[in-house]
Amino acid sequence: MMSTTLVFGATGELGQSLCQRLLESGAEVVAFVRPASEYAVLEKKGATVVFGDAMRREQVDAAFKRFGRGCRVISTLSGSVGGGVWVDDLGNRNVIDAAKQAQTERLLLITAIGCGEMSPFRSPQAIAAFGPMVDAKTRAEDYLRSNEGPFTIIRPGGLRNEPATGKGILCTDPEVHGYIHRDDLAALTLCCMGDHQTIGGVYAAVDRDLARCVNPLHPVQLSC
Repeated sequence: MMSTTLVFGATGELGQSLCQRLLESGAEVVAFVRPASEYAVLEKKGATVVFGDAMRREQVDAAFKRFGRGCRVISTLSGSVGGGVWVDDLGNRNVIDAAKQAQTERLLLITAIGCGEMSPFRSPQAIAAFGPMVDAKTRAEDYLRSNEGPFTIIRPGGLRNEPATGKGILCTDPEVHGYIHRDDLAALTLCCMGDHQTIGGVYAAVDRDLARCVNPLHPVQLSC
């Protein structure tokens, strides 16, 4: 049985898929949600719901003080609050700081293809559509990587809602692009959580059949 997993961004489609899989695995799931969000389905499935705003550090701290010491953490946080301020950046920084203080067992940060060293390989179309958001996610990645701790960063390609294909892969090639189904991404995320060899790793996540890369793909071999 897994230890408690604290999920930020739990009411999004990916967050719900993660919570579902965690609960099915026997994990205790704590979903950090905004009071105005659609959280009832998470409670019905057995998750413990904690209300708060990730942009408010004291509210994130309160969740960790209640559940966080020694737990596992997954953040899928994303969104703009206006004025060039992104939850992808500042919200995740609050989670990163609180996780470090609580000495969490693992922290998995879900960002996006195009972050970090992948930035030079973004298309003009991708920059026009998602540039500021991806830049905000990169800042969160950089902040996490500058902190000591058992982290893993996963950068999914474009997310699709169709049923899982079972063909989701992780790779480290900065030139890879493509798509992945949300449920396959959830499966890969939980696999990483259980594989200590992924600690400190930064991976792109794509569907093997929906990936594009100028180089041969070399999927990361996971233990799950």
